[in-house]
Amino acid sequence: MADNYWGNMSRAVLGQGLAMGWGDELEAKIRDLSLLGGASKEIFSLKRDVNNFLENAYSKLSPWQIVQVARHPERPHASNYISALIKDFQTLSGDRSFAEDNAIISGIGSFNGQSVMVIGQEKGSDTDSRVKHNFGMAKPEGYRKVSRLMKLAEKFNMPLITFVDTAGAYPGVGAEERGQSEAIASCIQDSLEIKVPFISVIIGEGGSGGAIALASANKVLMLQNAIYSVISPEGCASILWRDNNKAELAADSLGITAQFLKEKGIIEEVIAEPIGGAHRDHTLTIKNVEDALKKSLNEIKDYTKEHLVKDRQEKFLKYGRLLK
Repeated sequence: MADNYWGNMSRAVLGQGLAMGWGDELEAKIRDLSLLGGASKEIFSLKRDVNNFLENAYSKLSPWQIVQVARHPERPHASNYISALIKDFQTLSGDRSFAEDNAIISGIGSFNGQSVMVIGQEKGSDTDSRVKHNFGMAKPEGYRKVSRLMKLAEKFNMPLITFVDTAGAYPGVGAEERGQSEAIASCIQDSLEIKVPFISVIIGEGGSGGAIALASANKVLMLQNAIYSVISPEGCASILWRDNNKAELAADSLGITAQFLKEKGIIEEVIAEPIGGAHRDHTLTIKNVEDALKKSLNEIKDYTKEHLVKDRQEKFLKYGRLLK
């Protein structure tokens, strides 16, 4: 049933007058020929047709279609990046005040031969894990855990890497009662004050303050088909037009795509995804993210502590300044 759902979703997403079923049919033929030991020339030709089809379709995606790709459940999650890129990862849990929040996975490990603190928002990959991780929507204790670990990274002079992938902070009554907005605001303040190199990667959805709390970094990197916005398209449509059906219009208006945000100076780098999206090739996607992380960390590794803080604060302060 899931395959049928996402097959139908792909058709809706790709559109552009092309039938996604044609691409699916070609891939089915490739699998059949491979199993039957078919001619390599024919398989190569079919693979080329599939790649051309996907490259053409994905080059024309609208902002709303990119939202659907960013939300694809088979995209690599924070746990995938951590297990692939961070050696000797040791989990650190709890906010030392209320509880552990499984929407945030965090700990220390080694990246490119250097000890780092890693924090990621985890959505989960199946029903049980999605419930466990609350679909990546953190509660106040999650953001207080993030603040605690940021300060720990500063104490031991470890660079901080965050993986952002959330629809937003959890909007439940309990979270509001425990000070959701204060926890996020304090987390953002701590992000701007820690005296260590700080790199953030938006790997899927970067929604609202729930994402900004982990993305107030020296360098913000963003996968090609990820999104980053002050509010979800559905939330924006509900507030502005009182109509969730206008989410597509909201997505077009919000400026949520990686390329747009790069042009406006909100993020530093767009990380290329494999043809057809990150969900089609986890290995290549993670390799591209690894290369971008190495490059960014190398660019700021020699900054003084004062320079790191000033660079980060100036970056975010300039967003609200009028250009003369």
